[in-house]
Amino acid sequence: MKDDHDEALLAEIATLLDSSEHAGHPLHDALQRLYRHHCEQRGQMHRLIDISDRYQLLAMEARQVTQQRYERTLRRQRKLSRISDGYQALMHERNKALRQASTHDPLTELPNRRLICERLETLVAEHRAFTLALLDIDHFKRINDHHGHDVGDRVLVALTQALSASLREYDLCARWGGEEFLLLLVDTDRNEASTIVERLRSRLSKVTVRTGQQTISVTVSAGLSQHRPGDPHHLTVKRADQALLKAKRAGRDRILSDSL
Repeated sequence: MKDDHDEALLAEIATLLDSSEHAGHPLHDALQRLYRHHCEQRGQMHRLIDISDRYQLLAMEARQVTQQRYERTLRRQRKLSRISDGYQALMHERNKALRQASTHDPLTELPNRRLICERLETLVAEHRAFTLALLDIDHFKRINDHHGHDVGDRVLVALTQALSASLREYDLCARWGGEEFLLLLVDTDRNEASTIVERLRSRLSKVTVRTGQQTISVTVSAGLSQHRPGDPHHLTVKRADQALLKAKRAGRDRILSDSL
């Protein structure tokens, strides 16, 4: 309403200024100059408003473009973050698998020679007491020759499961090589170890594997060696191996200990 009133007033003033009736009026020239000045000021104001409106529009468009770019960048970063997280998880799993492959036997999933040797080195460095038992399956070659290596592998896995189920939580059983297993009995002297391994030997003799119409069972021989303070672990393993050899020569299916 105010704009309409202003427009009407300006139109009235313009009409008066154009009229020859008021041409000689003493205020005519002054009013005419004021009117022109007002029109010029009004035109400048409209131009400034127009420039401001266009600037505001450009600024809004720029903000929208910036916001869109930011959102695209954010989505890209989130995608890269998910890819990075997935890659890190994959690398973790692969490193875990590599560690498992380097420290465990792939057939039986028991610790391998490398891992148990690391454990033995730690126990020696900590001056911990332990006894080793080296177990060997009697006449295992006959099983591979008569029934095939697949059956032989099944026998190894079955014996592994029986061993793992029979040992104490803090003991360690490793596949030493071929048909040999090394038992690490921590904080255990030779007499206690002999009782434990004898119980294991009896249980292992009851393990059976079915192939065709035949049922296969095996016996094991074992050699024990109690660690001597100050000795490297490989000497303890060597004495257990020597005791195992004596058990084999004595007729197998038995346990013998080294001499302290």
